[in-house]
Amino acid sequence: MDMNFGMRAENRKLLARVADMVRNDVMPLEEEYEKEVNTGDRWQFTERQSEILEGLKNKAKSQGLWNFWLTNSDKGFGLSTVEYAYFAEEMGRTPLGAEVFNCSAPDTGNMEVFERYGTEAMKQEWLAPLLDGQIRSAYLMTEPDVASSDATNISMSCVRDGDHYVLNGEKWWSSGAGDPRCKVYIVMVKTGTDDMPKHQRHSMIVVPAGAQGIEVLRPMLVYGADDAPHGHMHIRFTNVRVPAENLLLGEGRGFEISQGRLGPGRIHHCMRAIGQAESALELMCKRSLEREAFGKPLAQLGANFDIIAECRMEIEQARLLCLKAAWYMDQGDARAAAPWISMIKTVAPRMALKVIDEAAQMFGAQGISQDTPLANKWTHVRTLRLADGPDAVHRRQIARAELKKYTQMKL
Repeated sequence: MDMNFGMRAENRKLLARVADMVRNDVMPLEEEYEKEVNTGDRWQFTERQSEILEGLKNKAKSQGLWNFWLTNSDKGFGLSTVEYAYFAEEMGRTPLGAEVFNCSAPDTGNMEVFERYGTEAMKQEWLAPLLDGQIRSAYLMTEPDVASSDATNISMSCVRDGDHYVLNGEKWWSSGAGDPRCKVYIVMVKTGTDDMPKHQRHSMIVVPAGAQGIEVLRPMLVYGADDAPHGHMHIRFTNVRVPAENLLLGEGRGFEISQGRLGPGRIHHCMRAIGQAESALELMCKRSLEREAFGKPLAQLGANFDIIAECRMEIEQARLLCLKAAWYMDQGDARAAAPWISMIKTVAPRMALKVIDEAAQMFGAQGISQDTPLANKWTHVRTLRLADGPDAVHRRQIARAELKKYTQMKL
């Protein structure tokens, strides 16, 4: 089977424009934006923060560099998933990159859900402003009291009461729910009973973020960092009433929707992680040539030549695996693509963590301080080994697919 990991000529030109804006417009403002987070209320945007972010977004939008994530669609640019991988990698070089071009998680996945499964009213109320970058959203799935890596454990109660559903329970690691611009949640809930088939017990429902009975308990800390103003929030639902028409597709369709949503989200994270590794390797190389010790540039000391070479090789290997997974997604067979997505979901964060850690080593103590972006990069990428399923779950899926070639046993 022929595999094409290339890009159409017109999209190569488009990618060059994105790369130029990332390097010359976005990255120079990254440090100033980050410092603004510590000014005043960490969960509100300062005037300068908003000025930076909205200025960059408006520039991207005015130049038509917007919503690249709409892959294999007659809307937007119609990029293939393979082509989008190159764009996501460039955007991943800076924490601001994805949002500047309106390609942020969890919004991209939520927008796909609204587009595929939402009513016309939902599309007008939520999809349109999300596509325009006016609001943010969150996806609420993980729960504190169950092993959510097995999503059949999800237990948030969702009970029909006349023309409404009533929600009770808690969600945590609700990424993006701390953002004051977050206006809507898509929530995985349990609508079926335990005697039903386990993949027909759950549903997805659209909940306005300000609905009565919703209480944000706390931001979850990632190695001590709150990731403000984005945040990963712990949220309690107490008798939250939601119109029955907010249930997507119908009761018991939650897994069907989630599989359509999570596949692209998982691989988009991997694409951006490769971009983070590239930016870390760039910092490492520059540092190794600019800094001297024992009378020589750091590049010439110890095993640093070998370390730089290994990082380059591992980035290239991960990129090729990511492109292969993207190619399988473009073929339209979600089942065939799944093991490849699990492979890159395991490989890319581990690779990026190694490169970022080696870059920190090259900087010495400064590498783990606030004076370089490496500590923030490491913390962010480390979460990716848990987001959308921990490594162990993905390795299990990979092994099952591999063993099925040799046995008819149910694994």
